[in-house]
Amino acid sequence: MSAPSSWVAGVDGCRTGWAVVFRDLKSSEPPRLALAARFDDILEAQEAPLIIAVDMPIGLPEHTGRGGRAAEQAARPHLGPRQSSVFSVPAREAVMCEDYRAACAQALAHSDPPRKVSIQCFHLFPKIREIDSLMTPALEGRVYEVHPELAFWRLNGEQAMALPKKLKGRAHGPGLAERKALLRSCGFEAGFLDQPRPSGVGPDDLIDASVNALIAERIASGQAQSFPPDPPRDAKGLRIAIWA
Repeated sequence: MSAPSSWVAGVDGCRTGWAVVFRDLKSSEPPRLALAARFDDILEAQEAPLIIAVDMPIGLPEHTGRGGRAAEQAARPHLGPRQSSVFSVPAREAVMCEDYRAACAQALAHSDPPRKVSIQCFHLFPKIREIDSLMTPALEGRVYEVHPELAFWRLNGEQAMALPKKLKGRAHGPGLAERKALLRSCGFEAGFLDQPRPSGVGPDDLIDASVNALIAERIASGQAQSFPPDPPRDAKGLRIAIWA
């Protein structure tokens, strides 16, 4: 029988797939950056990660109220000026739509007060659907939803980051530098954070995948908490929680 894996993975969706940072819990191997075309590739990676912490919604509601899922409502109050980074996930019927107008119509029909879908949120739907097609209650012992800004809050002494990571849709240098400094204090080397990246992986994608990997370590060691503490489940039986 092979020895159990000592790796965890932090994952962030990027333009060309999924940015993945693998970390060895034994600290005997340096972290690794990879680009996965499919989420399934991460599940089957040679590192066989024990825990995969991904910045993508897991667990879709049938109906939404003000503020979105309970997970978003529980996370936002901790983030101060960064809370706008936690968007409200619309109902499953909307997420399953591949047409923007149809998605808005379904979102309106399954929300109270009625709410359409932002175009930024709509562009995430293919990746949300990809994970949803793979997820089962059995797999949620390995795959967890996280959020980078909640992760930075946790690692920053439960203080939200002072600067935004993006301004007007573009990477914001001072905000990235603030986050890199915190990641270095948590064990990442500057050379890793500033390395050449695969095509389609932005500097913010690398930073987010890195902090997600640190939360994966917290989950593996039993230190992480779920937001909310007693998460509800969706119609597929999937837990609806953000972890940090």
